[in-house]
Amino acid sequence: MAQSLDRLKESPSQTAGPYVHIGLTPNFCGIGGVYENDLGSTMVNEQTKGERIELRTRVLDGTGTPLKDALVEIWQADADGLYNSPAELRGAADPNFLGWGRQPTDTETGICLFRTIKPGRVPFRDGRLMAPHISLWIVARGINIGLNTRLYFADEDKANAEDPILARIEHRVRVPTLIAERQGDVYVFDVHLQGEKETVFFDS
Repeated sequence: MAQSLDRLKESPSQTAGPYVHIGLTPNFCGIGGVYENDLGSTMVNEQTKGERIELRTRVLDGTGTPLKDALVEIWQADADGLYNSPAELRGAADPNFLGWGRQPTDTETGICLFRTIKPGRVPFRDGRLMAPHISLWIVARGINIGLNTRLYFADEDKANAEDPILARIEHRVRVPTLIAERQGDVYVFDVHLQGEKETVFFDS
């Protein structure tokens, strides 16, 4: 006979906590023997096409303090605007580009660094071209469900002005929070979880 479950109560929800790092970046946590390298830690090789870039990202809380226990994943097109995905029907993506990366934030500085390429432009459904962009997924303490946002590039003024996603953001007031600034060979991008510089987040 089946046991009655009417006396069981829903357990409280949990934030990501330390377990997301143990499960997703075991080498970073000092747990060896699971993967040779943490999945998503290397996106390019010597044969990857496109402009090599470094993306330096911080996740900031409402006080502007970097979160030192966040985890960031990125997903992007290759240099020709094609995704490394079975759902990509426009052509074959660069086989030497992973198109996806995962990095934990540094426990001292709160920074995570991705070595990748600058993505090509991807067409919107009606054929208009989006500006080069990278999608981010972020988990950290205090976050029950991962947050999704995008970053665009400060040195792509024309493409950014033509982008249908950026054009849809009301009055474009919050667009600057999506722009990664170039500092030498590195693009710098801060994700603000709260406050005056709050980043635009997209529904997952």
